Amino acid sequence: MSDTGTSPQSADLCEQSGEHVDRLWESLRTQAGEIAAAEPTLSSLLAEVVLDQPCLGSALGVRLARKLARQDMPCEELVPLLAGLLRDHPTLVNSAVADLDAILERDPACTSALEPLLYYKGFLAIMTYRVSHYLWNNGRRPLALYFQSLASEVFGVDIHPASRIGCGILLDHATSFVVGETAIIEDNVSILHEVTLGGTGNESGARHPIVRSGVLIGAGAKILGRVEIGQGAKIGAGSVVLDDVPPHTTVAGVPAEIVGASKEESPALAMNQSLEVGESLESSGL
Repeated sequence: MSDTGTSPQSADLCEQSGEHVDRLWESLRTQAGEIAAAEPTLSSLLAEVVLDQPCLGSALGVRLARKLARQDMPCEELVPLLAGLLRDHPTLVNSAVADLDAILERDPACTSALEPLLYYKGFLAIMTYRVSHYLWNNGRRPLALYFQSLASEVFGVDIHPASRIGCGILLDHATSFVVGETAIIEDNVSILHEVTLGGTGNESGARHPIVRSGVLIGAGAKILGRVEIGQGAKIGAGSVVLDDVPPHTTVAGVPAEIVGASKEESPALAMNQSLEVGESLESSGL
C-alpha cells in the first residue's frame, strides 16, 4: 500500500469552468423563483438562501449558516464568516459544484441541484467539512474543530478536518458517517450511511484508511486501520474491512473477503450494490 502524501483531489474534477458554475447558479435561481411562486411557505427560505444572494458562494455560506447557527455562534456571526470565506475562495465552490454534479448523476431521487443545497445533509455535511479543512490548513484549528463538532451534532456526520477528501463525493443519506484524522478519500467516491473510516487503536501517525477513486462503500461498512481500498472496488453493506482491497474487486462479510470482481470500471458512478458473488477475477488480474 502506498501513500504519496499528495492531495487526493483531481485538478480536472475540482477546477470547474466559470461557465459551468454560472450556468448552475442561474439554474438554481430559476428553480428557486419557480418554487417560491408555487409554495409561498418556502419563499422566505428561498429568498434568503438563493434569490437575494449575488453568487453561489454566498448562497452556500448562508445555507450553512442557517443550519449550523447556535446560541454560541448565531447566524448573524456565521453568515459573514462562511459567505465571505466561500466568496473569496473559488476552489471551495468548485468542490461543491463537483459534489452537486455527483448527486444529480448518481441519485435518482434528486431532480435538481437546488434539492441538495436546501435539504441534503450529506451535501451540507461535506461542505462543512470543506470549510473546516480549509481552516485547519490555514492556522485556525480551534474554529475548524468547532465546525466539526457542529456538523456531528446537526447532521450526524463526524469528519475530522485534517482528513483529505477529493471532489465528486456522494454521501447518500449520510447519517452516522465517520472519518478519522488521517483518512484519505480520492475523487468520485460514493458512500452510504453508517460507514466508518476509522483506526484500530490509540496508535499515532497514519492510521486511517485510504479510499481510491471510483469506490462504492455500502451502508454500515466499517473500514479500519491504514488499509487501502483500491480504485474501482466495491465494499458490501455491513462489511468489516481490516485488510487492503485490490482494485476492481468486490468484498463482503465480517471480516470482509473477496467475493468477486466489480462489473463496472467505477462502481461509485453506477451505484450498483449487487455483490457479483463468484464472478471471475481474471479480468482484474488477481
